[in-house]
Amino acid sequence: MGVKIGGEIERMNGKELSYEEFVKNYVEKNQPVVITGLMDDWRACNDWVTKDGLPNLSFFSLNFGKSKVQVADCGRREFNDQKIVEMSVSDFVGNWVDFSSKECSSASSCEDSNELLLYLKDWHFVEVCKICEILRIIRRNYDEYPDYIAYTTPLFFRDDWLNLYLDSYNMHMDETSQEKNEVNCSDYRFVYMGSKGTWTPLHADVFRSYSWSANVCGRKKWLLLSPSQSQLVFDRHMKSSVYDIFEDVSETKFPGFNKAIWLECIQEQNEVIFVPSGWYHQVQNMEDTISINHNWFNAHNLSWVWKLLLKDYNEAKGYIEDIRDICDDFEGLCQRNLAINTGMNFPDFFIFIIRFSLANLFQLCSLVKDHKIKVHDPFMAQHTMSNLASIKQVVSDMENFLQELGFCLDVKEVLKKPDFMKLCIAMGVTYRRLRDEHWKHNFDTTEVDCGDFLHSIDDSCGKVYSPNDLVKLINHVATDLGAIFGEVKL
Repeated sequence: MGVKIGGEIERMNGKELSYEEFVKNYVEKNQPVVITGLMDDWRACNDWVTKDGLPNLSFFSLNFGKSKVQVADCGRREFNDQKIVEMSVSDFVGNWVDFSSKECSSASSCEDSNELLLYLKDWHFVEVCKICEILRIIRRNYDEYPDYIAYTTPLFFRDDWLNLYLDSYNMHMDETSQEKNEVNCSDYRFVYMGSKGTWTPLHADVFRSYSWSANVCGRKKWLLLSPSQSQLVFDRHMKSSVYDIFEDVSETKFPGFNKAIWLECIQEQNEVIFVPSGWYHQVQNMEDTISINHNWFNAHNLSWVWKLLLKDYNEAKGYIEDIRDICDDFEGLCQRNLAINTGMNFPDFFIFIIRFSLANLFQLCSLVKDHKIKVHDPFMAQHTMSNLASIKQVVSDMENFLQELGFCLDVKEVLKKPDFMKLCIAMGVTYRRLRDEHWKHNFDTTEVDCGDFLHSIDDSCGKVYSPNDLVKLINHVATDLGAIFGEVKL
């Protein structure tokens, strides 16, 4: 029995959609949407596409040929994902050209041959550009380009706490880690490239984040399943999900699968799809395709991240429960395993939340003069207060899970670090762009300091040991700033 299609994804013209409408109708309702009109000025839409509308593979070989990338072999399964191989971009392009000249054009046919149906996924293109000095390379080969920015993140997706954070901090550091200079895990901004027939197995996105995916060229077929039905794609023990929804799915192993009702979407060139938190999806390239993809989260879906962490923590703990009595630091081992399996653990997530709480409070401090209710920008005040209210709601659920970890973070030390100021400046630029799409002003960083903010933090809340301490800190600083605006209350 084939999958049951219950409808199509709504389409909107991005030029007729405001940021507030996008948040109200899709982000807050956690509903997918395809948006047109967002890519008109992207350089990638010219450089990466030939006159015939095909991927400009020579551009990537010329400028990124030596870059090492992780490539999925779509014809070979490894556990519950596709087998991953590492190669250079040049070798990947060579394989693509060779593959396109032959008749192997699907995963099933490749399984019966020696052909590789390769799909370049999760290529950290933005970070690679920085590391390989792409600006210098592009200037040498394309003299008309004074610099090279392939695309700009559409306004609707700018409130991206995940990538703003990773531009300043590593997500996970412990006593055995060292500063990361490699590209891996540096951000969640990716380029995907694959020939017709390449595909991604059924999955929900990392951290249960939002994602957006823009087709620079080619067409994709998406099948999406609402979070309210996600249990239907799992086995009877809720341990593993269906790998390929188009294969012969065992009714015995997955008894609920045939009840699932899917939404279908054919994504055309120059269209962007928004995939909300917790939506399982499977995607196939109907033509040779290049896409740009970001994973992101913010105050609206922070609770999804915590729920996933808690679920994965309970699973990690269950796997090693039998060694609890002989383990010197059982909880520490659980957290290490959680970081490896999920990409962060409880302390990582809590530190992330603390820093974003402080960054939002800093935004308020920069809006209020002389600690009175006199605000330059009501939109910014309302936005940051909403963020803090969401943070408080999430951390209230975390109180019982950090007690055994001996956690402590010195707030004033955080505020003194250059990385924190970098985060604050980036957040300020982002929120001003959300308020005014055409806002072009650049911050004069010499005028930005934490002096007033530091003074608003006294010794009673200068160190955070628990989620409850963070709530007290937020309340203390917000009250000291007189920052209660509109209908948002802390």
